[in-house]
Amino acid sequence: MGLIKTVFGGKTKKPLDLSALKVDMHSHLIPGIDDGSQSMDNTIGMLLRFVDLGYKKVITTPHIMSDYYKNTPEIILGGLEDVRAEVKRLNIPIEIDAAAEYFYDEEFLNLIDNEKLLTFGDNELLFEFSFGAKPNNIDEMIFKLKTKGYKPVLAHYERYLFFLKEGIEPARRLRNNGVRIQMNMNSLTGHYGAAIKRQAELLVDSGLIDYLGTDCHRIEHLDILESNLTRKHFRKLGEMEFLNGGLI
Repeated sequence: MGLIKTVFGGKTKKPLDLSALKVDMHSHLIPGIDDGSQSMDNTIGMLLRFVDLGYKKVITTPHIMSDYYKNTPEIILGGLEDVRAEVKRLNIPIEIDAAAEYFYDEEFLNLIDNEKLLTFGDNELLFEFSFGAKPNNIDEMIFKLKTKGYKPVLAHYERYLFFLKEGIEPARRLRNNGVRIQMNMNSLTGHYGAAIKRQAELLVDSGLIDYLGTDCHRIEHLDILESNLTRKHFRKLGEMEFLNGGLI
């Protein structure tokens, strides 16, 4: 049996049990620093929904993107402490930590060379590409990360339009090169469009997923997720194992 068990009773399809994941490792919950939560009230509302869904820990990952979100470790970790203080004050039973979602651009390459980057787990680093245009020198960037001791994790593989024609083969090649693959669960709902949904289904069918994430920016993302947990490919996730639980 897999990490997450899906139980069938007669014709009733039981929802995927998210509590077995234990940890969400991709979200945008620190107030006011990117396109995620815009207030502490927003953040607390989302954390309460994570608790309701069975999560024990959230590793939130604000954007670091030189043209839009000029976050630094100091900004992110300072915001994290504010959230932790409010969680403690309200006695919310969830642990919260922070890393970052790094956008692959020239500034990111400079950061790899010159800064200590925000990671989670065993020095794992979450990064993303532009959705539309395939970047150059991907292999060189991955080599540089690994040389510096980082373990690269590609955010929401299924959402990159330039991978759609090739399907899952780039994911297979990336994994063979030491990159872990993260999928947004809401991609399976059609939230990002039909083509993205199909790509996510191919990832599930192929077993090429290392991490599941919510990529939660607002509470509606968790509402959409909860309302789709009985769908076929969510139930297939129940037969698979992921790395999320090792982050507890």
